[in-house]
Amino acid sequence: MVHRGPAARDPGPGRRRRRTRVEQGRVRGAAAPRPYASSYGPEAEARIPEQVARAVEPARGEHTHSEPPAPPAPAAPAPRTAVQRHSVRGQILQALRTALVSGELRPGEVYSAPVLGERFGVSATPVREAMQQLALEGAVEVVPNRGFRVVERCARELAELAEVRALIEVPVMLRLARSVPAARWSELRPLADATAAAAATGDRARYAESDRAFHRAVLSLAGNEQLVAVADDLHRRAQWPLTSAPALRRADLVADAAEHSALLEALVAQDLPVVQALVREHFTGADR
Repeated sequence: MVHRGPAARDPGPGRRRRRTRVEQGRVRGAAAPRPYASSYGPEAEARIPEQVARAVEPARGEHTHSEPPAPPAPAAPAPRTAVQRHSVRGQILQALRTALVSGELRPGEVYSAPVLGERFGVSATPVREAMQQLALEGAVEVVPNRGFRVVERCARELAELAEVRALIEVPVMLRLARSVPAARWSELRPLADATAAAAATGDRARYAESDRAFHRAVLSLAGNEQLVAVADDLHRRAQWPLTSAPALRRADLVADAAEHSALLEALVAQDLPVVQALVREHFTGADR
């Protein structure tokens, strides 16, 4: 006797056996479900990524909970205007420093930014910004509702600046005289020659710039940028004219430039006693 499962039992008379789902599918011509994508064949597998992409793509008009796209970041403004303004301010600052050294801006006088702006052919804004920088340096002081007054300086202030400069620069120069080779000192000859050429013209502003350039080059051999910056600021302040003293004559500038050349010669020769004497003497004059 063959045992039959419950699905194969005869329902008996008057009853119809219910077809299973598989049998119903065969009758209707439906294919049985395939559990694995690999049974679809190569062509069907190639279409799967497209179907997945369409499935995750939101339907047209369908509401989604995703955040709206962020608005594009505003374009950064072109730096050309800022660069030009900074350049104008720097040029005005340099022009005002030259006017201070040459005595064109007289101590005790008050100058307004609009008037100076007309003189330089610019607006009052860059002039005011340059004057504020000079106020920080101690060259001018702010006069409310009027402008800027050139500071009146005395011989004592100039002597104090010379003393501070000597405290900073003399030890550094003496140390460099013992460590820097002669070839490096020879490279500074063009700067010493530039101070002599500027002194020969009697142009105080031109000489002041070449004088600071020579000292900056010497101190830069120490490799200390902060030292160079501090010494240069003190040097610039020492170059502003006094209230009552007359401007330096051409002979004074020539004598000062000659000290640069003599100092450089002693450094190249590594003559330490002469270097020490020249360095200390260079900072004793009130005109430095």
